[in-house]
Amino acid sequence: MAELSTIARPYAKAAFDFAVEHKAVDSWTEMLTFASLVSVNESIKPLLNGTLASAELASLFIKVCGEQVNEQGQNLIKVMAENGRLAILPSVSLLFAEYRNEWAKEVEADVVSAFELNSEQQQQISVSLEKRLARKVKLNCSIDTSLIGGVIIKSGDLVIDGSVSGKLSRLSDKLQS
Repeated sequence: MAELSTIARPYAKAAFDFAVEHKAVDSWTEMLTFASLVSVNESIKPLLNGTLASAELASLFIKVCGEQVNEQGQNLIKVMAENGRLAILPSVSLLFAEYRNEWAKEVEADVVSAFELNSEQQQQISVSLEKRLARKVKLNCSIDTSLIGGVIIKSGDLVIDGSVSGKLSRLSDKLQS
């Protein structure tokens, strides 16, 4: 995966810089997300192995994307096809999203709780994380009843385990040592 991100980084950075310069970050996010979905489509994926000429592949890819990709997005697809890199579009899209989040000072946090959180609890978590991370936080909430109680919060490298099962596990480890 590290190799893929190394290959994808220049494409993602160029697309992101262009998008910021032209105030089109949201539309580029949508274009890259759509193009990455096309690249992993079962009908398209086998064509990305170099069996088609790059111009023919780019033309086909652009036709499939249709109006979802504007002229500048089509140019990126042509360049990536010429370099045999259309298969890394999902990595380009992910890196672009990381650049976008960094630029927008936004971060996503996964919150797993034993029970459904109400809007007040979500707001409290969001405010606390925004203070701690110094960025706007978007919560992705899910439920895992095996936690017994409490929450686990993950955002990038930060992991906060406030679950009952996590506390029991740590207590067990301390008692055994």
